[in-house]
Amino acid sequence: MRKNDIIQDQIDYYRARAGEYDEWFYRRGRFDHGEDFNRKWFAQIADVARALDAFAPKGQVLELACGTGLWTQRLLHHADSLTALDAAPEVLEINRQRIADDRVRYLQADLFSWEPEERYDVVYFSFWLSHVPPEYFASFWSLVRQCLAPGGRAFFVDSLYEPTTTARNHQLLGKNSTVQDRKLNDGRTYRIVKIYHQPELLSAKLEDLGWEAAIRQTDNYFLYGSARPSGSET
Repeated sequence: MRKNDIIQDQIDYYRARAGEYDEWFYRRGRFDHGEDFNRKWFAQIADVARALDAFAPKGQVLELACGTGLWTQRLLHHADSLTALDAAPEVLEINRQRIADDRVRYLQADLFSWEPEERYDVVYFSFWLSHVPPEYFASFWSLVRQCLAPGGRAFFVDSLYEPTTTARNHQLLGKNSTVQDRKLNDGRTYRIVKIYHQPELLSAKLEDLGWEAAIRQTDNYFLYGSARPSGSET
């Protein structure tokens, strides 16, 4: 995989957003859509967390696009060791301070050019697949396969198409759009890749690429699932 202009803009956006990223997860500021919406959001986050616990990401775990550590801390409930990778040094530093666990090794790398040097029992990524351009979808999943040890598994989480997932001053384009404009608190605007996958279509695409996937969704906000290369050991 190789970078293009929008991927660089996407990296720049998440570097600039590092200090305010958690406002999205915790439904603060521009992301606060009211008590009822927020209650549903956190209940569905809990649904995903329970699914991740049931999956049990044990052994040597790789977290792609690890961000500020919101899910890194959950992975450590199960993992023996964890490699946390992200393109943005700013979020890696926030993650490192939040987690402060010797089991975690941090790597700064652009996923569109990075090659793994090790193999892992589990590859995990949350809210990343939606930022992979369609032309890189197959090569990204080839990278995931390359990262897995024999019998390895993947788990992922992402956003469903729902206007209240994003900030009040963002306007989502149509479900088939692949690009979104995103603002920071100070008004700076960046253009990023944003694709809202649908569970059934995503399962079919993965099957075509030689994966066995089980993908589910919450009522409003999230899709999540596990995948393993077809024919791999269970």
